[in-house]
Amino acid sequence: MGVASLIKGHEKDLGGGFLVRRYLPAAVKQAVGPFIFFDHFGPVDVPADANHDVRPHPHIGLATVTYLFEGAMDHRDSVGSVQRIEPGAINWMTAGRGIVHSERTPADLAGVPHRTHGLQLWAALPVAHEETEPGFCHTPAQAIPEYDGAGVCVRVLVGSAFGLTSPVQTYSSTLYLDVMLQAGAVLSLDQLPAEAAIYPVSGEISVDGRELALHAMALLDTAAVPRIAAQTEARFVVIGGEPLDGHRYMSWNFVSSRKERIVQASEDWEAQRFDAVPGETEFIPLPARLPR
Repeated sequence: MGVASLIKGHEKDLGGGFLVRRYLPAAVKQAVGPFIFFDHFGPVDVPADANHDVRPHPHIGLATVTYLFEGAMDHRDSVGSVQRIEPGAINWMTAGRGIVHSERTPADLAGVPHRTHGLQLWAALPVAHEETEPGFCHTPAQAIPEYDGAGVCVRVLVGSAFGLTSPVQTYSSTLYLDVMLQAGAVLSLDQLPAEAAIYPVSGEISVDGRELALHAMALLDTAAVPRIAAQTEARFVVIGGEPLDGHRYMSWNFVSSRKERIVQASEDWEAQRFDAVPGETEFIPLPARLPR
């Protein structure tokens, strides 16, 4: 069978009533390929008086991967990047030795009702690149290659599939697909990487005849060729890649192969030794529970 195991996830409030569904890391699996963190937010109707801004906060040892279905956000970071993030684009921020960023509501959406919906993933960097220089890369929607078949549309966000290769540069073998199926359409996922998972965003799908509930992540048996069938118009993502080169420690926004590195990053943030985001004066304080 195509499904090896299921991850149900849990809700988490990021502040201001902004709820996300978090699937990775999970008890059964810390990461799928390099993806060590998986959040799904929305779709939600944001009222005019909502404040969902994420103030400046730090990261080390990972890359954030932001992808929107609806809405927009303004990204700013400590290397000087200023980027409006919109649906269909891939925004890859490499933290490496350390970066600080904020995610705020754009001026044209502030104070007016709007919808937001998207995914944010973290890819743990290989040990050899954990301390690489920080950076940010925006790939616009029109630069993402698409495969179109009978009732099938696959956007190759990261990696290679269906004879197409994304322009997004990564530090290890990585796969990230956005798939849309019309009702009754079937898609076979061949040539999957060593680790892979499927996550339904909308609609009803089955994997090798087994119904996959909405908002449940399925770890796939990559030795087989899973057959995905849509009972209704549906959308799902596929993630994966080569396994991580060892266990990762995670604390707050920090990921590392070394515990002591996370302690150092915590102390550096508390002492405000990270580079600041130009033009920003706010920041999220270090949570008290972190190791010191």
